[in-house]
Amino acid sequence: MNTSHQDHTHTHPHPHTETDALAELLELDAEVLQAYLSELTAWLGELADREPRRIVDLGSGPGTGAIALARRFARADVTAVDLSPQMLHRLSKKASLLGLTDRVLGVQADLNEDWPALDTCDLVWAASSLHHMADPDRVLARAFDVLRPGGLIAVTEMDFFPRFLPDDVGVGRPGLEARVHAVLNKRPADEWTEHLRRAGFVLEAKRPSAIDLPAPLPAAAGRYAQVSLRQLRFHLDGQLPAEDLVALDTVIDDDGPHSVLRREDLTVRTNRTTWVARRP
Repeated sequence: MNTSHQDHTHTHPHPHTETDALAELLELDAEVLQAYLSELTAWLGELADREPRRIVDLGSGPGTGAIALARRFARADVTAVDLSPQMLHRLSKKASLLGLTDRVLGVQADLNEDWPALDTCDLVWAASSLHHMADPDRVLARAFDVLRPGGLIAVTEMDFFPRFLPDDVGVGRPGLEARVHAVLNKRPADEWTEHLRRAGFVLEAKRPSAIDLPAPLPAAAGRYAQVSLRQLRFHLDGQLPAEDLVALDTVIDDDGPHSVLRREDLTVRTNRTTWVARRP
């Protein structure tokens, strides 16, 4: 996943680099939303005309999608393409731990430029990556060329950033998270149907997924909330009242009774949409 989000270091210096922080966020996302990801890959298997044997993950980040696909389709080889060598290194370590080294290959490349040589594949996966491309239509046209006739492309995008907090977070600023999202979620949700058709694909299905995980959640959800909100916090200086920023800093701090790491009332609420199209 190529993105410009950065880790918040305004009031809470963090030892991770920007890339490490983003990689951790994506890995936590996959861990906390494991059931959603499993259902999504199973659905792709139902839509495929035969079990995928070659899969390409475009803008793979640390490879959470590549790993999920390799585990779902036990006979498939997965090529994960990303610009960041740090992301691909994390993918390599994870694949090794899971015994998937022989089936999951990371390839460093800028998808906005010349593509690497890729074998014809059965499935292309692009999760939260296309909207970061300089020319998504060009990327989709290249994906069309890589797919065999009858092969599928799956494009997933987030409709809005995950939400975690109750309305009253106990820091004197009710509705804090709603105001954060009102500032940051200004762009309309992506719609990829026409992009896919322009590239030559035939839309097979469009699947909206409403994710609503109730409290109490596993400990990883607290860290997921913290890393997510720190990513958002970086962009909020000057856009929210000072009192809201102080309250948000209290919530995302490591210490204190209101820290997301110590709360038992966290939930995870988000919507994601997947478009699946077939090469005729």
